[in-house]
Amino acid sequence: MPISVPNLFKERKYPFLFALSILLISFAILFLTNSFSPFPSLPLSSDLHVSQSQPPTPPPPPSSLRSRSPNDTVRFPPESRSRNDAASEVDLSVSLDVQWGNCKLGAAAVDYIPCLDNWKAIKELKSRKHMEHRERHCPSPSPSPRCLVPLPSGYKAPVQWPKSRDMIWYDNVPHPKLVEYKKEQNWVRKSGDYFVFPGGGTQFKNGVTSYIDFIKKTLPAIQWGKHIRVILDVGCGVASFGGFLLDKGVITMSFAPKDEHEAQIQFALERGIPAILSVIGTQKLTFPDNAYDLIHCARCRVHWDGDGGKPLLELNRILRPGGYFIWSATPVYRDDERDRNVWKSMVALTTSMCWKVVAKTVDSTGIGLVIYQKPASYSCYEQRKEKSPSLCDQKNNQNISWYEPLSYCLSRLPADNIGNLLSWPKPWPRRLSSKPPSLPSEPDAKDIFNEDSKHWAALVSDVYLDGLAINWASIRNVMDMNAGYGGFAAALIEQPLWVMNVVPIDAQDTLPIIFDRGLIGVYHDWCESFNTYPRTYDILHSRFLFGNLKERCDIIDVAVEMDRILRPGGYLLVQDTMEMIKKLNPVLRSLHWSTSLYQGQFLVGKKGSWRPSDD
Repeated sequence: MPISVPNLFKERKYPFLFALSILLISFAILFLTNSFSPFPSLPLSSDLHVSQSQPPTPPPPPSSLRSRSPNDTVRFPPESRSRNDAASEVDLSVSLDVQWGNCKLGAAAVDYIPCLDNWKAIKELKSRKHMEHRERHCPSPSPSPRCLVPLPSGYKAPVQWPKSRDMIWYDNVPHPKLVEYKKEQNWVRKSGDYFVFPGGGTQFKNGVTSYIDFIKKTLPAIQWGKHIRVILDVGCGVASFGGFLLDKGVITMSFAPKDEHEAQIQFALERGIPAILSVIGTQKLTFPDNAYDLIHCARCRVHWDGDGGKPLLELNRILRPGGYFIWSATPVYRDDERDRNVWKSMVALTTSMCWKVVAKTVDSTGIGLVIYQKPASYSCYEQRKEKSPSLCDQKNNQNISWYEPLSYCLSRLPADNIGNLLSWPKPWPRRLSSKPPSLPSEPDAKDIFNEDSKHWAALVSDVYLDGLAINWASIRNVMDMNAGYGGFAAALIEQPLWVMNVVPIDAQDTLPIIFDRGLIGVYHDWCESFNTYPRTYDILHSRFLFGNLKERCDIIDVAVEMDRILRPGGYLLVQDTMEMIKKLNPVLRSLHWSTSLYQGQFLVGKKGSWRPSDD
């Protein structure tokens, strides 16, 4: 009988050839399928520019970072890492019934912050004596009104870092009040088309660099950029203190309220300096306990002894045990009756809190400061004759500080699960990659943390920096909207940028770990508006955030908020399931953003300058 292919299949006399034939047919079918449909799951209602590379299967969002298996780490094949893997356009239609309009708030619209500019709620407040009017009052029923914030007239792409530390475009933040109000103190000057920041301030008569050196000479143990890495600057002015500390390896969270000192935080963020709008009023700050290595206040106008000392007790809560509070204010060095009374009150309050004065001095210009240190053990608390304020209940340590009232108690010192007090983190920069003291003590916690760090180092290096159409040279202010352990920020540490790490209130509380690593961040609910001015971030990063939000709020409202805080020309980088990408992409396209999809799981959106016409 003659040998033929049909007979080979029928009689299977040549098993090797038979198996090879089946294998070749299978590969042919697979090749033809992928050639015609690289992304068969994409809906025709999307409008994406799609990368032609074969996507790896995205991992499901972990329910708990601490319990996530190391096997969840995503590995990217070499063929998916090439910069030449450019996204090709797919001309698909967008179908989304949203009629966008500009926010109708007159001249104030360009700086609109929904939860801080709710004038109706503010007018109805029964009291303002504790700064209630500077706190959050989100509009109802939707905290993010579906209107778009217009651009200031003459808006330009921001001056790039590091030049921006010293000068910014006037038209981008056209608020000249501080120029006149603080002209004798050299905070900011107007020069042609620019605002210029000479590095002066109320307490910086010889400039901020001289003031920083004065602190170091007063207390050498501070060791800028080694022992002291993470600082909070209360009532920061235009954030020159934090801006100039960046050169010393220190990252400072500068904060001030939106008040009569017009646009302080907006100036800071336009300069490329970390900052957030906040106030010590009736509620806890959105930071974890025992977070900051040092807290600084130069004439910050906070009545620390007010309301029984609750404002200072709040600083005690967020100050790391063994950390320092630098108070540079008139009661420290002036001798009129009012200042003497304030000083006596501070002495009594800090003594009751077991804060120790480690330095008190006056510089050559007559500006003085006092440096306090928080205790690192319970011995002083136990030896007090008057145990007031008392130690907080254990349960208070479990609360994420989001709409939590200030407490009149001393926060407990951080300890592991058997009661051993936690140590100070390793010196910077070792603390970035060392085991964080607040990492859980479960046997596999360290392995999971290390795997998370490796994952982000590879992803950022191989994909984010080298494989996406993002102009990183234009990036300075970065926000990680769902920060986890802060691995994204840690992987970017060598880049000339900074990252605001946001831990959502419905996610696992990893913010203490982020601060242990020498990074900064806040708690936030993404169903509400964020405490920042419009146009203050260059890139927003999100990893598996939207799945948790969809049960509580509309993705359109979240997109409006992202559009508000992102600068024109800025980017949104989303890693999520295809289901969420399908929902998010049409919303972004309706806002006239350009969007691209990479490897089937990374959505990159770029905001333009489009605003609706006023007709």
